Amino acid sequence: MIQTTFVPRLRAWWLRRLPQQDQTALHHHNLYLLPTRAGWMLGFTLLLLLLGSINYQLNLGYLLTFMLAGSAAAGVWVGHRNLAGLELSLHPGAPVFAGQSAAVEIHLHNPSRRARYAVGLQWLGSGPAASDVWADVGPQDQHSVQLAYPTQQRGRLPLPALRVQTLYPLGTFKVWHWWRPAAQLWVYPAPETPAPALPLAATHEDGPASGPHAAQRSGETDGARPYRRGDPLKWVLWKKAARLAGDERAQWVSRDFSHPAAAELWLEHARCQLHDEEARRSRLCAWVLQADALGLRYGLRLPGFEIAPEQGAAQRQRCLEALAWR
Repeated sequence: MIQTTFVPRLRAWWLRRLPQQDQTALHHHNLYLLPTRAGWMLGFTLLLLLLGSINYQLNLGYLLTFMLAGSAAAGVWVGHRNLAGLELSLHPGAPVFAGQSAAVEIHLHNPSRRARYAVGLQWLGSGPAASDVWADVGPQDQHSVQLAYPTQQRGRLPLPALRVQTLYPLGTFKVWHWWRPAAQLWVYPAPETPAPALPLAATHEDGPASGPHAAQRSGETDGARPYRRGDPLKWVLWKKAARLAGDERAQWVSRDFSHPAAAELWLEHARCQLHDEEARRSRLCAWVLQADALGLRYGLRLPGFEIAPEQGAAQRQRCLEALAWR
């Protein structure tokens, strides 16, 4: 009962006192030390050996007891030096969709001339089944490790605290450090699969008129470009070609379906036709990905918030962040 209630509360209280930062340096002020289960067993065994040696006046018993105790004490000193002076920095990975695992990169820098062995990192609160990621860092060297952080919900999520620890060299004592990162991770809504087709687009002149591919279906176009080899003949503007028939320098002109200048595709919250808010976000996320893949110019409308139509990677990021956060 104490383990399940008091210890988590004590840990949460202690973590709230720590500053949030993406870089940390380990030193004797922020390193903690406790015996492991093996260490407690070793201490109990040494106590029995000492009592037996005293009771029966065994000089070899004294020798063995103090040798083991000295080795354990030396192990404490070596383990503490193994972490002291180590510098760490955290770099959050690329945004992910809800349900995916984010890869958070952590750099370990060792400015000293001695190697650091068996440095373990683990998210706090990741459960007893989670295991540490272990790394060795050479003298005056640095090493990078990646920690997977599973995500379940959209938003701009703060990263949980990290535990940096070592059991080196004997495993009888654990030296550790608690670290609260300041970085936050973007988690976009999970896109709906399969997603319905994109909604109809609107034009300035006609009002609601056509979908993103409607121009191709109707044969109308908002632009023209020079003829390219391989263009279907039905795309050629024959009237214009006939007028320029006498000019040897004239070139054929094809209809340009790729840039409907006046078309505006709005991805609207109210047009999702879904009742669940998270399902709406998932559908809008899928539409944003579809529109971006097709190279369309699109905008996003959420309750009380709007992103003007645009295209490109920046527009995709703006829309996905709005879906995740607003």
